[in-house]
Amino acid sequence: MNCEIISVGTELLLGDIIDTNAYNISRRLKTLGINVFYRTTVGDNDKRLFDVFDNAFKRSDMVITTGGLGATTDDITKDIAAKFFNKKILLDEPSLEIIKDFFNKKNISMSKINERQAYTIQDAFILKNDVGLAIGNILEENGKILIILPGPPNECLTMFDNYVIPYLTKFSKKTMISKFMHFSDIGESELGEIVSDLTQNLENPTVAPYAKDTECILRITAKADNEEDANKMINPVMEEIKKRLGTKFYGEGEKTSLAFVFSKMLIQKNLKISVSESCTGGLLSSAFVDYPGISEVFIDGNVTYSCFAKKKYLGVKEETLNLYGAVSKETAEEMAIGTALSNGTDIAISTTGVAGPSGGTKEK
Repeated sequence: MNCEIISVGTELLLGDIIDTNAYNISRRLKTLGINVFYRTTVGDNDKRLFDVFDNAFKRSDMVITTGGLGATTDDITKDIAAKFFNKKILLDEPSLEIIKDFFNKKNISMSKINERQAYTIQDAFILKNDVGLAIGNILEENGKILIILPGPPNECLTMFDNYVIPYLTKFSKKTMISKFMHFSDIGESELGEIVSDLTQNLENPTVAPYAKDTECILRITAKADNEEDANKMINPVMEEIKKRLGTKFYGEGEKTSLAFVFSKMLIQKNLKISVSESCTGGLLSSAFVDYPGISEVFIDGNVTYSCFAKKKYLGVKEETLNLYGAVSKETAEEMAIGTALSNGTDIAISTTGVAGPSGGTKEK
């Protein structure tokens, strides 16, 4: 089954709000083995939204919309969807009673316009909103499926998890699993060359490279009848990649980072560490303390931004700063030695560098 996601809202086009719904829904559909080939964002405009529906249903079996279910007149998703399928918009009395009860409990007078959130498309299944007011819809018509969800992420994903996933399970014949491999000290082009035969020739599983600011990532994805079979397809490919890349591979998992892996190793080996930072202003320490249990080994983190602080707290020599400057290998070495000695740690890390356009050698 092929699916298209339509995100509705002018605020998305203007960049006022980041569309996290499409990202999270795509990930959930992937695990169900449902393909997502297109994702479209459209503003609150009747004609443009109608045209987007027209294009989407010409190329997809199922369309999922997010947004445009609120109480105001620019919330048009249900109206345009009903028009597209030549259906009526009907008031669902049980949903209206839930909305009224919500306002009554808060002792707030409900405006007539709030009734819009209780409207449903003729012949559609109603999706209950467990954390908000606007109901969703599932409409099956002429071999096509339309799923309408609210825009607020908490409402959207709660509705999707509680009601859409159970509905979609009957259409899911395959499971799609992805695993992520992380590499450091290697560029995207070099990594791509080393695994070029895998990225170009493998069809299932597939290997795809991604580059980020500080690392490179390979995503290995397999589609199979179940998760166990998918993993059996992925694991040999991962082992081959590890063999080729050696120590440049440092970890797996979608949210793995060097700091995460390093923190885990420190705890396993019971190695104490301290950090002194200048230009990074505490960012390095923050990366460490994000790891659960790091307090066992993370002893201290100092932001010694000025030359005065470097001298006072870390023992950096005046002559070193005068001769080489605050941004220098020599200063960084003395910062690391100073924090290691003062905290009695096995490992010490220091950072110094140019933090802005005026440079870093004139710190006072």
